[in-house]
Amino acid sequence: MSRDADVRFAGIRAVRERYLDGSLLPSRFLAATFEQMDDWEPRIGAFLTVARERATAEAEAADRLLRTRGRDAWLGRPLLGMPVTVKDLTATAGIRTTRGSLLHADTVPARDAPAVARLRAAGAVVVGKTNTSEGGWSAAGTNRLQGPTRNPWNLALTPGGSSAGAAASMAVGIGVGATGTDGAGSIRLPAAFCGVVGFKPTLGRVPYVPRSPEELSHLGPLTRTVEDAALLVSVMAGFDVGDPASFGVPGRITADLDPVAERLPGLRIGWVASLGAPEPDPAIARVARRAADSLAAHGHRIEEIAPPFEDPYPILETILAAWEAAAHPRDEPGVTGLLDQDRLEVVRYGRELSAAALARAYEGRARLRARSLALMAEYDLLAMPTVGIAPFAAELHEPPPAPSGRVPKGRLSWLAWASEAYAFNLTGQPAISVPAGLTPDGLPVGLQLVGGLHRDVRVLAVAHQLERINPWHHWYPRLAARRLEEAAT
Repeated sequence: MSRDADVRFAGIRAVRERYLDGSLLPSRFLAATFEQMDDWEPRIGAFLTVARERATAEAEAADRLLRTRGRDAWLGRPLLGMPVTVKDLTATAGIRTTRGSLLHADTVPARDAPAVARLRAAGAVVVGKTNTSEGGWSAAGTNRLQGPTRNPWNLALTPGGSSAGAAASMAVGIGVGATGTDGAGSIRLPAAFCGVVGFKPTLGRVPYVPRSPEELSHLGPLTRTVEDAALLVSVMAGFDVGDPASFGVPGRITADLDPVAERLPGLRIGWVASLGAPEPDPAIARVARRAADSLAAHGHRIEEIAPPFEDPYPILETILAAWEAAAHPRDEPGVTGLLDQDRLEVVRYGRELSAAALARAYEGRARLRARSLALMAEYDLLAMPTVGIAPFAAELHEPPPAPSGRVPKGRLSWLAWASEAYAFNLTGQPAISVPAGLTPDGLPVGLQLVGGLHRDVRVLAVAHQLERINPWHHWYPRLAARRLEEAAT
């Protein structure tokens, strides 16, 4: 591979060094990014919209800024000339934002969401909008507008979702970072399935505008390195009036994790084997546990603990179904026929729910949050598999039932397989999925680290330590080379 090809998989720090020594221009890096997109996109379907002309003009402007101002060009612009992608649930001024839905196929917002505006102000170049399930309703990557996004590790399988295109594009070197949203695991699940980093900050750290009414949805990054995830969050974080749950200073994020990781004392980390059914696949659990145990090299103590609370799926299902119904309170001609029909089933169930049922769900959520906060007074972090099953078929919204059958935890089961992820949307805690290794079939496994509220830096610092113990960055060029060889034959 050429040096420019190699840099497609580099972290932001390495790309910045190339910009500063003059061996790479933002416009050339962007061209390499689009070359990578052109190679992969016909196979993985990660993008709903590509902003090629606009991104090229912005990269050329970054070239000029570097030529005229040198190192001073970086002042206030830590992402100068860095190509990023934005999940298509998040508004981008002048770039189509479909929400993965036929209902919004031609929508072009007039304003950026606050997180996108902050990325642009920091110099980032938005190259396109990544695929999602319709409205982010399922933890997969298929919709009626485009069809399924495919997992680059095995094109027959889902990359997970709903930040499907974000994770798949990160795995193949399209940009240095991606934004995702996470209402029930939608950043962390695809990160695990695709072998990348997915970080869900404390609820409200990054403003979510328009506000998520159910107060489950977090906005955060998917990247190939923990350091890059920290940098993107540091840029996007902070209060915005459009999201009253957003906040500013508490637990301020630092993008320089090395000194934080070096100063970190030995921590007490609780290993949670499972938070609900189905039980994690033993091969996946072994890989994740081995990665967690490796943290002992930094003086951390790993203790296995019993599931700390009952599976909260019925709470999640009630809240999500109710808010889906609020978005579509009645069947309307010209609307119902355009919705994903499986999503419509959730909407119609939500219409049957009473106000009392929704109130009980929020009461249950409050109790869960209190139990979780009490647990975090005993443990500095929790560790567990991000997701306990292997990726399923790309065309599906959820995995098929296990051969032994599975008793649904609620009325519907569309997210019931992701218990290790959605529990921490209900509590609002920061959580990260990092690559832990590969299954015997060669598919990525994610390890999830969960911290107490506002302990985002601690979560990132321990993930950074793990990244140095078990580096995964060589996976991506190997994946790319293997796919190119397969295409040639």
